[in-house]
Amino acid sequence: MAHWGMTPESEGPIDVTITGRRSRHPDIRTHNRRALDVRDIRTLNAVPTTSPARTLLDSASEMPSRDFARAVERAQIKRLITKHELKATIARAPRHPNAAALRAVVAEPAFTRSEAERRLLALLRSAKLPIPVFNAMVEGYEVDTLWREQRVILEFDSYAFHATRAAFERDRRKSAVLDRASYVVLRSTWIELTQDSYALIARVAEKLVLTALRAAA
Repeated sequence: MAHWGMTPESEGPIDVTITGRRSRHPDIRTHNRRALDVRDIRTLNAVPTTSPARTLLDSASEMPSRDFARAVERAQIKRLITKHELKATIARAPRHPNAAALRAVVAEPAFTRSEAERRLLALLRSAKLPIPVFNAMVEGYEVDTLWREQRVILEFDSYAFHATRAAFERDRRKSAVLDRASYVVLRSTWIELTQDSYALIARVAEKLVLTALRAAA
């Protein structure tokens, strides 16, 4: 994923997909596949590499759900993937354990951070509510939306990025850490943002007022 520019470079073992054999090396983490379709293979900077779509399929359960969401968004921005390519990749590996997560990405409306931020900003300005910080680091986690003074956080959930038990558990651990640090965490969805926006803004306004009153008490 880092080779394609979908995630930042990181230290640690290099992930390598191999077929038909097993191999061990202290600096390489191998992923064995019975077979890999030639249409799922590319060459990038002289290195044989799984295609962007296949890379996303293989990685969906290997990383936190929000990191995966951002990787998908980067791939879209860099024009590495299309919905047609994602569908074709799934069709070639319908029994892949991550196929359901990638199908949800294909089926769900275009939900990118930038689009969510644009819509939320418009709603907050209309309601004359404080403008938050987006994509801030809190207690070692990146959160979608933060009102720092009020210690209120708004996270957007998407089925596409919570389709595995591991992703669910990671998000629960994140919520527990933020709760222990006395942050109020609100959760919303693309459907609420676009179809029930008044309810969302009412919830946000209520929490901002309550936390402000609690701090002043």
